[in-house]
Amino acid sequence: MASLVELVRGVKGAQLFGADAIVAHLCFDSRKAVAGSVFFAIPGTQVDGHQFLPQVYQQGCTAWVVETLPAEIPSDVTCIVVPDSNEALALAAGEFYGNPSAKLNLIGITGTNGKTTSVTLLFELFKQLGHRCGLISTVQNKIQDRVIPATHTTPDALALNGLLANMLADGCTHVFMEVSSHAVVQKRIHGLVFKGAIFSNITRDHLDFHETFDSYIKAKKGFFDDLPSGSFALTNVDDKRGMVMLQNTAARKYSYGILNAADFKAKIKANVISGLQVEFDGIEIHAQLIGLFNAYNLLAIYATAILLGEDKNEVLLQLSALKTAPGRFEQLAGPLNKMAIVDYAHTPDALENVLKTIQAIRAKQQRIITVVGCGGNRDAGKRPIMAELASTLSDVVVLTSDNPRFEDPESILDQMEAGVPSEDRIKVQRISDRKEAIFQAIRTIAQPGDIVLVAGKGHETYQDIQGVKSDFDDKQVIAEAYSA
Repeated sequence: MASLVELVRGVKGAQLFGADAIVAHLCFDSRKAVAGSVFFAIPGTQVDGHQFLPQVYQQGCTAWVVETLPAEIPSDVTCIVVPDSNEALALAAGEFYGNPSAKLNLIGITGTNGKTTSVTLLFELFKQLGHRCGLISTVQNKIQDRVIPATHTTPDALALNGLLANMLADGCTHVFMEVSSHAVVQKRIHGLVFKGAIFSNITRDHLDFHETFDSYIKAKKGFFDDLPSGSFALTNVDDKRGMVMLQNTAARKYSYGILNAADFKAKIKANVISGLQVEFDGIEIHAQLIGLFNAYNLLAIYATAILLGEDKNEVLLQLSALKTAPGRFEQLAGPLNKMAIVDYAHTPDALENVLKTIQAIRAKQQRIITVVGCGGNRDAGKRPIMAELASTLSDVVVLTSDNPRFEDPESILDQMEAGVPSEDRIKVQRISDRKEAIFQAIRTIAQPGDIVLVAGKGHETYQDIQGVKSDFDDKQVIAEAYSA
């Protein structure tokens, strides 16, 4: 139980109408509003929470937080008007759960690519270093070894503070979480106290939401702008927008890089199918991960561990044992020496990185067959770019579906195919049925020794078609193709 006025005391410009109220729980979903609730009316992209105020009142909810004062307020209603109800929800959720983030070593990672791999590896590393840890990622949330399903890259503010409170109650000292650009703009992380923040890289993505690349960059930068002076901000100096992230932060500033001068440096000695040979600050280790992008991930993890006070030699020892996150460059060996690689690459930059990594480690006679699609009702501008990259960097390409949602799969493939250079069209096929596309790539197209990249879905275990999510796991389909 909590006082509504106390819950929103940190919200600037809040105005109280009516008497203070004692509330038992918070909600922003009108279906969950009952007696004892406080309902936050949030203007959304599809519906406006203010339109449900009569409904929640009928359900017994008489405590409201709104941006617009209703024309008529029942006499038994407590109403607080705020400038931003998303921000108010985040601050109130923190107060309601006792501000758990301030009592944890909370590390946030943002960027277009590498977030899931980095948080997962940090989580595993710090467990091996003897800490009790929490994980908040696109793939799953975890409290030590207990799995909690994930629905968003970054949960809503209410769920997020509740999850952090559970982690704290379970004895966690360190929590590693992905911070999406949506979460920054929608104030899901507002009010959280981060011990540190990491920037991986930024390339075109989510322009269906942010509309412009500049807005996308500003959203990422907003995470660093809000950091307190007691935290650290770690950026990839090799990304041309890396230092931009640090321009207005109050946090202690650090950089990592492979190509340019940085506070934390790495040198790649070898990049082969068995893993990376990397030198960190003069000490060489063998890592099980593959590719330049993973060298950056490992360097960011190493730097973070050092900034959190861990022993350098012990960190490097444990780094060598870490394995990739689910759906990130996962290798599945098959008969006739065929190799399939499953990767979440769903942006042009990620796809290019994966394909260049495969080119670097393959034998001369090995061909690359790429199965790739683009999601429906998302940034359509990247579709021809991804098809162009796939056709340029692969020997054979199969264009297929990847969560078409409410769009016609064939229309998506038309837009992808438009990006294929005329000289590469001979090596491009289109099969909209994703299972058939994978079967064709592995069973018919791939010859002994070839490598098949199945890109786009990674860890996902569903296909989203016309609002229905049906079971679909690339790894399972590959296994079926191998045994068929």
